[in-house]
Amino acid sequence: MDMQISRQQTAGGASGHLTIDLGALRDNYLTLAAMAPASQTAAVVKADAYGLGADIVSQTLFEAGCRNFFVAHIDEALALRLRLSAEARIFVLNGLQPGNETSCAAMAVTPVLNSLQQIAQWSGHAKKLGKTLTAAVQIDTGMCRLGLSPEELEILSAQPQLLDGIDIAFVMSHLACADEPDHVSNGAQLAVMRKAATAFPETPVCFSNSGGIFLGNDYHNALLRPGIALYGGAPSAANPNPMKPVVRLDLAVIQTRTVPAGSLVGYGGSFTASGPTRLATIAAGYADGLPRSLSNRGAAWCNGVRLPIAGRVSMDSIILDISALPEGALTQGSLVQMIGPDQTLEEIAEDAGTIAYEILTGLGRRYRRSYIQPGMSPATASTSVNHK
Repeated sequence: MDMQISRQQTAGGASGHLTIDLGALRDNYLTLAAMAPASQTAAVVKADAYGLGADIVSQTLFEAGCRNFFVAHIDEALALRLRLSAEARIFVLNGLQPGNETSCAAMAVTPVLNSLQQIAQWSGHAKKLGKTLTAAVQIDTGMCRLGLSPEELEILSAQPQLLDGIDIAFVMSHLACADEPDHVSNGAQLAVMRKAATAFPETPVCFSNSGGIFLGNDYHNALLRPGIALYGGAPSAANPNPMKPVVRLDLAVIQTRTVPAGSLVGYGGSFTASGPTRLATIAAGYADGLPRSLSNRGAAWCNGVRLPIAGRVSMDSIILDISALPEGALTQGSLVQMIGPDQTLEEIAEDAGTIAYEILTGLGRRYRRSYIQPGMSPATASTSVNHK
């Protein structure tokens, strides 16, 4: 209890504390890279590095040896380009939207070309500039999301001049079911990828996402492309999570009270106290990335004790049933754990009926963020508010 209250006070009275362990992030990267020593290992840092701060995350990974970074949108790439060494290559997974060619070329950003239209845009801009421009080319191997269709690949194979002015850094695709190691789609996509890659002889292949790395050597190729595993998420739904946790979330108690039997709790009165019940209201809700679907299902934790959510999750607050704790164990300013040793990303996601990705990327900007640098203890973590 004393530790909880002192931590709250030293953080300036913040309502929530999001602790990001950059040492664990680095170790996860090195663990993944060691699984395929003949390959390069990239990092997916889209969506502000899954919500954890693209600038500081990317710099940490660059210092660990990462030289290839993937984002989703051009604006993410341009912002990151200003932060990272020119030695880093930044790829835009969604490719070129019309009008982005100039910015991509001027800032040395590498688009992932997903269609013949995007190829034509990039080739045309290369001709306009009178120089060769780098790109990756994505093949749709069965996910039906992004990438050249079989028909487009056939056209490109018959008309290689469509790639004039383009230096292809990688040919790539994305596994749809890699987190399910026994799923039939994995082998089917691998077969399609191998066949498609013959249209790009001598071009390196980038195929494995986080789950794909754990499918074995056949999936590794020249460049690995992990995302969720870097941030401590489980790369496979079928096996224990081998990654170090990167994120911890602690939330502050705003108020405690004891209510009599029959009391209706929260919006809609969806929870009814079956007897005298001690409640604590904590300072976060669905505006902070804790889904409304956790209502009457999820929980926070304190000293190894599960504290069920009582009633609906509100925008800025959640009510917990703390009857299992000793009287006075929680008071105003005490912290309860929402993500940490007692409750993993996967566990809170399961309670919410979603996936760890959504929980991680949805964590709001209102938490006080503390970054534990590699080799540092939590007590010396650097703290920032709304870090970007």
